[in-house]
Amino acid sequence: MHTSRLTRTAFACISLVTCLVAGRSIATAKEPAKPVFKDGEAQVVKAFEDSDYWIRHDLWVETEFDSDGDDKLDRMHVSVTRPRQTESEGLKLPVVYNSSPYFAGTGAKGDEYFWNPRQELGEDPPERKHFDAVERTGMRPIISKRHEKDWVPRGYIVVHSSSPGTGLSQGCPTVGGDNESLAPKAVIDWLCGRADGFTTPDGNEKVTADWCTGKVGMTGTSYNGTIPLAAATTGVDGLEAIIPVAPNTSYYHYYRSNGLVRHPYGYLGEDIDYLYDFIHSGNEARREYCDCTVRDQEMLTQFDRVNGDYNDFWAGRDYLNDLEPLKAAVLMAHAFNDWNVVPEHSVRIYEALKKKGVPTQAFFHQGGHGGPPPMTMMNRWFTRYLHGVENGVEKDPRAWIVREGDKQDKPTSYPDYPHPDASPVTFYLSGGAPERGSLSTQATQDAGTETLVDNFSFDGASLAQAEWTEHRLIYTTPKFKEPIHLSGTPRITIKLASSKPVANLSVWLVSLPWNNDKNAKITDNIITRGWADPQNRNSMTESEPLEPGTFYEVSFDLQPDDQVIPKGQQIGLMILSSDKDFTLHPTPGTELTIDLGGTSVSLPIVGGKEAFEKAL
Repeated sequence: MHTSRLTRTAFACISLVTCLVAGRSIATAKEPAKPVFKDGEAQVVKAFEDSDYWIRHDLWVETEFDSDGDDKLDRMHVSVTRPRQTESEGLKLPVVYNSSPYFAGTGAKGDEYFWNPRQELGEDPPERKHFDAVERTGMRPIISKRHEKDWVPRGYIVVHSSSPGTGLSQGCPTVGGDNESLAPKAVIDWLCGRADGFTTPDGNEKVTADWCTGKVGMTGTSYNGTIPLAAATTGVDGLEAIIPVAPNTSYYHYYRSNGLVRHPYGYLGEDIDYLYDFIHSGNEARREYCDCTVRDQEMLTQFDRVNGDYNDFWAGRDYLNDLEPLKAAVLMAHAFNDWNVVPEHSVRIYEALKKKGVPTQAFFHQGGHGGPPPMTMMNRWFTRYLHGVENGVEKDPRAWIVREGDKQDKPTSYPDYPHPDASPVTFYLSGGAPERGSLSTQATQDAGTETLVDNFSFDGASLAQAEWTEHRLIYTTPKFKEPIHLSGTPRITIKLASSKPVANLSVWLVSLPWNNDKNAKITDNIITRGWADPQNRNSMTESEPLEPGTFYEVSFDLQPDDQVIPKGQQIGLMILSSDKDFTLHPTPGTELTIDLGGTSVSLPIVGGKEAFEKAL
C-alpha cells in the first residue's frame, strides 16, 4: 500500500516529536545524582540511599614500612563502600574513613589473662598468662559496615581498614607504635593517588581510587578514635578533618598516672602487652616474630610495671609529642565520666591544638566511655572540610557540653572549654578524722595532721559514704544554697608522710549526700578523681623512695570536668591510698599521714570565689 507524501511527512514529524519527548524523559530520568546541601549540612540523597546498589570491594594498600620482618613492605587490608554513581556516572566524592584493630575479632577476656593486681609496690609482678592466638573473623570484601548508613546516603564514600597485624593486614600490632600512624597515612595516600593499592596481598595487579575527590575525613571511638589522631600527626595531605571520639591519646596516661601503675576502669590488671595480645588477629606465619620483637623484647622490657615511670617507650606512644605536622580540622568528643579513657586524653590534645591554631571544637557529655557528637555537628564538620561548603562552622561556639539531665543530642554551647569565666579557688582542710573534716577558702592555723590506713578491700564509693573509717580522710564544704558550676582541671597539693618507702595515693572529689536511689549511678556522685605515686613528686621519669616518717609535698592534676553541683549538695575531698578499681593492691597497713596545713585543693569555679561564697 502506498502513502501520500503528506502522510509520510506527518508520520515523520510525529515520530520526531515522540523521540524528542522520550529523549527529554530519559535525560530527566538519568540526570546525574550529586550531593545536596541545606542549612550547611549534607542531606540524604535518594539516589545514594539504596544499599543494594552500593558498590563494595576490597584491596591491599602498600605502606612505607616492614614491621613484621619479612623484608617486604607491609600491606593494609582496605574495604570500600560507594554509591553506584561513582562507577556509572563518574561521580567523585570525598571519603569518611574508619580504621581499627578490632574488625577481625579479638582475644580472650577475663581476669585470668590480666596481670594480678595483688602485688606489692615496687616489686616485680607475678607473670601473666597469655591466651591462645586470636582467630580471625569476617568475610571479604566487607571489613565493617560502621558509618555506612550515616554517610553514604549523604554523598560520601566509606572506607575501612584493619590496622597492622590484625585481620588480613600485614605487619605487627604495636599499640601506638609508628606503624599505626603510617598505616592510615598510606591508605589516605592511596585515596589521593600517591600510593599503590593491589587486588591481593602479594600480587601486582593495581587498584586506583579515581572516584575519590582527594578529600578524606576520619572518625571512630576509643582505639578507633586514636587512629584518626595518629594519622593526622603525620601531616598527610588530603586528611582534611577528623572526629576522634574518646580517643586514647597517650598509652602512658591510659595505663599509668603521675608515676603510678593505674588500670582503666573495668579492666583491673590490663596493661599494654595484654592489649597487644587482644588485638593480634593477623598473619599466623609472622606471629612468632611479632610476639618476640614487639611484645617480649620491647613492651615487657620497657613498660616498667614496677615503678610506673615515664620513659622513651611511653613517650613514643604519646601523641601530644607528635602534633607539630598536624593540620587537619579536629572535632574532639569525650565524656567527663569516662573512667576507661579518662577525659584528660582529649582535653590535653584540645588545649594544644587551640594553641597550634588549627580549626578545633570540643563536644563533652556527662556519660561514660564513647558517645559521638550529635549528627548535625559531625555533618557540619565534614560538610565544611570535605565538601568545601562555606557553612561557617569555624565560627560556631568552640565548646558544646551536654548538661546534667539533658539528652545527648542537645548540648549547650559555650565560648570555650574550660568556661572563660572559671577561675581557680583554693580550699583548705580542717581536721575531723575518722569522721569528716571541713573544706573552706580560709586557711586554718596549726591545722595539725591526720592519718589513714591503706586497705584496698574497701572501694571508694563505700569509703565516701562511711560515717567513720580509718581507711580514708574526707573534708567537705557546707551545703550549697545555689548551684555551683565547676569547669576545668582541679589541682591538689598534699603534704604527706608514709610509713613505707612506697605507697599509692588516690584522690576523689565527690558530691554529697550520696545518691542511693535504686536508679542512681555511681558517677552521679563522683565529680572527678586522680592518682599519683609520691615517689614521682619531683620527676615523672625517675622515682625517689620515701623516707618513712618524712613529709613530702606532692602536687598533681585531677581529671578535667565540667559539672554543675546542685543546691542542697556539698563538695567532698577524699584522700585514700589504694583505689580498689584502679590501682595495685598491696598488703593493707601502710599509713599515710597528711599535714593539713600543707594540703590544699584548687577548684575551677565559674564566677570564682565570689560565686562560691554567694552559693553558701
